[in-house]
Amino acid sequence: MRTSLPPGQTLTLHDMQMYYLDAGEGEPLLLLHGYTGASTDWAFCFDELASQYRLIIPDLRGHGRSTNPSGEYRQRQAARDVQALLDHLGIGSFQGIGASGGGNILLHRAPQQLERVEAMVLMSAVSYYPEQARKIMRSYTLEQVSDEERQRLQQRHPRGDEQIQELFRLGSAFAEQYDDRNFTPPSLSTITARTLLIFGDRDPFYPVSIALDMHKAIARSSLWIVPNGGHVPDLNAPFVPSLLPFLRREWKRE
Repeated sequence: MRTSLPPGQTLTLHDMQMYYLDAGEGEPLLLLHGYTGASTDWAFCFDELASQYRLIIPDLRGHGRSTNPSGEYRQRQAARDVQALLDHLGIGSFQGIGASGGGNILLHRAPQQLERVEAMVLMSAVSYYPEQARKIMRSYTLEQVSDEERQRLQQRHPRGDEQIQELFRLGSAFAEQYDDRNFTPPSLSTITARTLLIFGDRDPFYPVSIALDMHKAIARSSLWIVPNGGHVPDLNAPFVPSLLPFLRREWKRE
């Protein structure tokens, strides 16, 4: 299995430098990693997807090789960054896959650009942060990270401990952010994109009830609950074979 991606490039957007990879041929497919992740998180499925789609894979603001001089992280601003990247590349309509915070960014765009977001796969992405998630955000520190996860963080973020510590500092501030994301059922109901919601039923951050509510609110949605799955459940084996029919418009809402 591939563990790295081909070389990408850097673009000046707003107040930052965004690193991204543009590879493959076909319809555009945007891949957005989660918070503290990086573009390399998609290496496991790159070859199969790049053989069928034009993949756009950025490092989000402050992650990987992208900078974030603002001193804060708002998903609304990260969504604007991604929109500016797609504008720069001349991409109109697209499909997108977002893991956790990456899926939240797609949620920011979908109600505002109905004609542009054709389809999206949201993995452990939510319409709001419940108190159980905010409690974890307030208390979770870098010191609690396992040695294995710390090594993964160091591989993702080339500026080292300073960059990683900044991500944790900014991430803890999510616990007190109430204006950056709060998508109500009426706002979700305006989404016209085909939507696949993927949730683990053992996610420590988000109860499955949020996924059920989102599924009810988004008219063209399907829901995949992963048994014994945690936050962004491990889908390496079944992920691409199960996902391709959805991207090819072969899934039907039951």
